[in-house]
Amino acid sequence: MSGISAPRGTKDILPGEVEKWQYMEDIVRRVCAGYGYREIRTPLFEHTELFQRGIGEATDIVEKEMYTFTDRGGRSITLRPEGTAPVVRAYLEHKLYGSAQPVRLFYLGPMFRYERPQAGRYRQFHQFGVEALGSQDPLMDTETILVALTIFEELGLENLHIELNSMGCPQCRPRYREGLKDYLKGRLDGLCSVCQTRYELNPVRILDCKEDACRKELEGVPEIGDYLCPECRGHFELVQRYLTSLGRSFSLNPRLVRGLDYYTKTVFEVIAPGMGAQNAVAGGGRYDGLAEECGGRETPAVGFAAGMERLLLALESQGKELPLPRELDAFVAVVGDSARTMGLKVAVALRQRGFKAAMETEGRSLRAQLKAADRLLVKHVVIIGEEELGRSAAIIRNMEDGGQQEVPLEQLLEAPERLLLQKISD
Repeated sequence: MSGISAPRGTKDILPGEVEKWQYMEDIVRRVCAGYGYREIRTPLFEHTELFQRGIGEATDIVEKEMYTFTDRGGRSITLRPEGTAPVVRAYLEHKLYGSAQPVRLFYLGPMFRYERPQAGRYRQFHQFGVEALGSQDPLMDTETILVALTIFEELGLENLHIELNSMGCPQCRPRYREGLKDYLKGRLDGLCSVCQTRYELNPVRILDCKEDACRKELEGVPEIGDYLCPECRGHFELVQRYLTSLGRSFSLNPRLVRGLDYYTKTVFEVIAPGMGAQNAVAGGGRYDGLAEECGGRETPAVGFAAGMERLLLALESQGKELPLPRELDAFVAVVGDSARTMGLKVAVALRQRGFKAAMETEGRSLRAQLKAADRLLVKHVVIIGEEELGRSAAIIRNMEDGGQQEVPLEQLLEAPERLLLQKISD
């Protein structure tokens, strides 16, 4: 396999890094469980129609970024580019609307988008997210934001900030689209080619453009807040009131529209300072019409997603080190053929009591074994040689200070935790 490397835009997650991912995933699972969310696992690929109907054909994801292929049965299949549409599909397909509402779900896993690789952005990337389906209460919007903040704060991120906006609903958003088009009608020549196309297909997406020329043309653009219907306005005001009551600071960003067509009413991003212009670590909002777009019944819903690669970058930018466990609790060093069987028994006894233990398998000298244990950052080594075996004993060596003591093999086999727990875990 010499000369073959991982495809561009993908990344191997190696030992030493995997532990960081596991630590993050453990916190996601623990926090979500604390809020009453249960894990769901959807397929890595779905019928292409799900994303065309759910995300929107005029979005960058569907137009440019999906990994789509025709399978042997002639069906158009797409590797999932995001997690919300598959969760809604599963909710409808398995009739989860028949259970107690709202249904609170969370997911973790890889997503796939064909885009230019850059820091924190890969073609196979990883997200976690939460989705609450079946409630239109603005309290659910607030709870969703709190889940994101709790996870990030548990990981150690500081100075997080919330940006909020409302996208309106099918009753009031069309009026805003027309107002936006009226404003931009005489400014089309100043927009980039992408935004000129968006003008007819999805003019609201122009607000999300990062091109300097487009941002200049948008300086006096009308704000959607001036077009909200009374119901959307009241909903948005309650979300703000709930956050304020909890002492959570936020700012209103009328340009915040997110990149997917399914959003309605509340949209938000969580910002982590120190990452430059691309400083959002999570984004989401309400998507009350997505279930209908996917062929189901009307179902109010709200959620968010966060990229795990970007989260690692955010932690690094703030100088945060994740507390990682030692690779091994103990290393069993054996010298001589007759000691190998006893060493195997000791290693098994340690593992049965919950210790992470490795054993010498290469027939190296004791000195070489101790060096190997030191490289593995093992704090304690259990040494069994011919002499120790003759005394039915073993030596426990503390690799930090070099101290050691001899212990009976019988006690080590029958109750190793009595002899080793304090030494290994302190």
